[in-house]
Amino acid sequence: MPNWLPLALLTALCLALYNFFIKLAAEHLPPAVGAVVLQLVAAALGGAWLLRLKLQGQPLPVSGKGLGLAVLAGLGVGLAEILTFVVFRRGVPASVGTPVIVGGSVLFTAVLGLVVLREGLSWPQAGGLVLVVVGIALLARGH
Repeated sequence: MPNWLPLALLTALCLALYNFFIKLAAEHLPPAVGAVVLQLVAAALGGAWLLRLKLQGQPLPVSGKGLGLAVLAGLGVGLAEILTFVVFRRGVPASVGTPVIVGGSVLFTAVLGLVVLREGLSWPQAGGLVLVVVGIALLARGH
């Protein structure tokens, strides 16, 4: 087993909890309120981690390019959070909306990796992406 796989699976679990709780919260909050609360909690968590690293004396080298890319990632996740609340507010089941959103994210990220970063893709990996497309189509068709 690759040494990164357990951490990746833990990350997937956290992302699943994120989507699950957005689904539940969307029934009780306007999307803008839910997104702001979610982002404030995430910022506090990140701030606590940064403070801990700083208090431990760990070096935290920062570059303008890294900050700019982090800002772009923040814009992407902020919009994704708002839109996820909107999707679930429209009554889409978590068992349909989350796989479409996450699967679509996987597909779009792979395309960006191929086109922008010039990454390679093996035939089995390409087959996996085709299955993601088929899965999205089947999920969207049934609802």
